[in-house]
Formats: sequence, structure tokens, C-alpha cells
Amino acid sequence: MNSSAKLKDASDLQMNCGSDAILEVRRSARLVPIIRPIREVVPGADHRSAIPGTPPAILQSAILAESDFDDLTILKRPYLLGDWFRAGDLGFIFGKRGLGKSWLSLAMARALAEGSSCGPWNAAGATRVLYVDGEMAADDLRSRNHSLRECKGDILFLSHQIVFDRTEKSLCLSDSTQQHELTTLCENLGVKVLILDNIGCLFRNVSENDADDWRDVVEGWLLGLRRRGIAVILVAHAGRNTQTMRGTSKREDAAFWILRLDEPTQADHSEGARFITRFTKNRNASFDPPPLEWEFAPQGEGVRVSYREADSLVILRQWIEDGLTSCTDIAAEMGLSKGQVSRLAKQAEKAGWLGKKGREYVLKPSLT
Repeated sequence: MNSSAKLKDASDLQMNCGSDAILEVRRSARLVPIIRPIREVVPGADHRSAIPGTPPAILQSAILAESDFDDLTILKRPYLLGDWFRAGDLGFIFGKRGLGKSWLSLAMARALAEGSSCGPWNAAGATRVLYVDGEMAADDLRSRNHSLRECKGDILFLSHQIVFDRTEKSLCLSDSTQQHELTTLCENLGVKVLILDNIGCLFRNVSENDADDWRDVVEGWLLGLRRRGIAVILVAHAGRNTQTMRGTSKREDAAFWILRLDEPTQADHSEGARFITRFTKNRNASFDPPPLEWEFAPQGEGVRVSYREADSLVILRQWIEDGLTSCTDIAAEMGLSKGQVSRLAKQAEKAGWLGKKGREYVLKPSLT
């Protein structure tokens, strides 16, 4: 830093000291309330100059009477994939390391870009997608894309490795300058879906467990993309218990949907990927899509993607592992009647891995 430089604003501070300095100032700053006299607001009047030196009014022009709100033309957000992913959504895909998050994210990207399907989820039409990768080697990303490609699609790639090779700069989306540049690129290029793989690699200057960091550095940018009609899919790692995302739960507040990847009971650690998908949050569809078991298996130069509805016993066990132990709660989450859950539980008891303590289901310790 040039000690003789006069820092006029946050932009100067960031240029001279970097993003970490801004975060440190924010964390240590005290907010001092500014008290101004209250003045009467007359509907329809222009109050931009009511208080000398204040900026133009922002909110007043957007206040609508009920009749005006009823008559306002509001375009319905179109569906992009299945009945659960719509334009402008913010969604998360998360799971433990190496389970298949990137495989699924790239398969969804190709389905959207080709106007095809990803498993049972059909794309409404071809949509321009920008896939931003912060972890894989560029040759691995290209190889995976080729193996999943059915036809040429409207997809763009931004690889952390190529950014560094061409600029000797790191791809870091917690940097406000790069956020602004990426937003501008998405608007200019007509990108409608932005996939960010993954949070841990792309947002390096943000403390994962700090809700304020996420709100102040990342969330505002993501909401700005949504308001521009750009849907964002964030790929994240699971926490230690694998049932929730690693880091602050604040991230989930603005999400329209969250898709979790779980390991099947008989995991296959061969090439490709095998996992179960389950929605833990879903604002768009009337009913949660059913849990699915997926397999991405190498086949020649391509990859065969197959899926089927997950075994109900597997799902029952996963809900109990998640902490649901009553028949009523499990029935509500699985979309089954209590009688159906009771019959599944009896099968699990016969299989030797489930017991009952009063009205609560309990998992029996494994004998292996």
C-alpha cells in the first residue's frame, strides 16, 4: 500500500489494500444512527428535495394502491427444468465430497443448453447457460462435458484455470469487481442460467460460518442477478453430518429450492458416480419430486446416465438418520400415509436394522 495515498472511498481502499481490508473495516465499524426530522409524506408528491442534500427518493414511486397492483402487468416466471426450476431462481445442490455434485450440475447444464432432459426433468426449451468452475482441471471439465453431450448446446464455460493462464489472476467471486464484471457479462451475453461450482472454491474471502459475511459480500450480488432474471445454481459441500450444507444456514433463506445428494446404502466406488437426490426445500412445485437414485457410468467415450425412484426403505432410513423418529413426521416428509410408513417400518424391523422405543423408531447398531 502507498502510505501517502489519500483513500477517498471504499473503491480506493480495495484498490490499495484489497478486499480483506474492506471486510475488516466492516467488521469493526460501528453504525451511528442518523436522526433527521420527520416530514409529512403526501401521496403522489415529489419529496426528492424535501431534505437538502439527500439522494433522490427510491421507494415512493414503487408504492402501489391495491387497484394499481391488481392492474399491474407482471410476467410469470417460466419453467426452465421440470416443474421445480424457474427463471430467476436461486438454488443449491449439495452433498459430501466425491459423491457426484459436479456430474449432476453439468448434466443439468447440458439439458438446459440443449433443450433436452436430465433424468425425468424435461427442459422447457434451449436456454443459454454459463458454467463457472472453480475446482476441476480444465481438461477434466472438457472431458466430462464431451461425455455428457448429446448435441451442440447453448453453453458457455468459465474455468478458474483458464482465467489464471490468461491473466495470472485468481477467479474469486467474493471480489466485488469480479461480481460486477460477471453480472455485466451475463447481461451482455444473454445468459439465463449461471451455475457456480462450487462455493468453497469460488468465494474464498468469505468466512463460511459467518452469516454477516455471506449477507454483505455475496447475497446482495445473488439477489441482483435474480432481479435481472438470471437463475443461479450454487454447488456446495455438505457439513460433517452430511444432512446440511457446510457453513452458515443464512445461505438457505433466499433459496427457491435445495437439492441434497445422499450416498446409497450399497455404495459403488467405481468410476462415474452413484447417488440419491432429495429436495430439502422446494418453493415452485406443488409437490416435491420423488427421491431418485442416479448412476453416471462410463460407456466408451461417453457416460450413460440412468435413474429410478429410490427404494422407500432407503428413504425411510435416511429420514430416521436425519432425526425424524415418529411415524407422523416421517409420513409427512415422505408423502405417505401413516399406515404405509408403519408397513415399511415392519419390513425394516424384519431386515434387522430398525427397532422401536415407545412410539419412536430407532436404528439398531450394525453387526458388521
